[in-house]
Amino acid sequence: MPDWQDIFAALREDAVSVADNASPRSVGGGDISAAWQIDTDDAAVFVKTGPGNSLDMFEAEAEGLRELRAVKAVRVPDVLACGVTADAAYLAIEWIEFDRPTSDTERLFGQQLAAMHRNCKKKFGWHRDNTIGKTPQHNQWSSDWVEFFRHQRLGFQLQLASSNGFGGELQSAGTELSENFALLFHDYQPAASILHGDLWGGNWAATNGQAVIFDPAVYYGDRESDIAMTKLFGGFGPEFYAAYQESWPMEPGYENRLKLYQLY
Repeated sequence: MPDWQDIFAALREDAVSVADNASPRSVGGGDISAAWQIDTDDAAVFVKTGPGNSLDMFEAEAEGLRELRAVKAVRVPDVLACGVTADAAYLAIEWIEFDRPTSDTERLFGQQLAAMHRNCKKKFGWHRDNTIGKTPQHNQWSSDWVEFFRHQRLGFQLQLASSNGFGGELQSAGTELSENFALLFHDYQPAASILHGDLWGGNWAATNGQAVIFDPAVYYGDRESDIAMTKLFGGFGPEFYAAYQESWPMEPGYENRLKLYQLY
């Protein structure tokens, strides 16, 4: 349990008006970090806490939320504070009440995500590394998407697997794939779109008829990798995909590239 008085004092320094006698309530959404709802003088706040060494992860998440929010396409919670006390790191963001998504919500989400993806850079990557879940994610800028994915996505995962004792056939198959997957891109040159980076069904919700996205692993890359993630575990309906396709149609061959991206 963190020292809440230290966190409350730090939050007040960032203009989050939490009272000394506030009572944090444990809530869901904290698979990696502890998650809390805290009442303030203005509104409830969602706070993640973790050990002090979580600060870099929280700072990267905060920067990712701000980057997505700046696009003004899909709703993203506002970042209120991020820091570390003597015994805990914390991230405080806007509390948003969720409700059940409708087909109209999903249709709007598809349109909004396509609009978000149209925000592009000239290179792939990001200005800093971050994490996807607890796993480090490297984002060194690259002008070549195939090389970026080969080394900073697929290659890095193979290194992690090897360091955890998974060698042999997995490494052989991974090496063969790494050497040949460029064939999937011989007539496809993706734009470097801003990506949520971890867009599975647990990282979006609905409020008042619109989608909210959170827990990002932001970088700039092929928009198809976000779509590939949505198809891994469910949570997205046909209206979402139809609206996205209508707003920005997928390029020929994307079905095969999705399989590649789902490996990551």
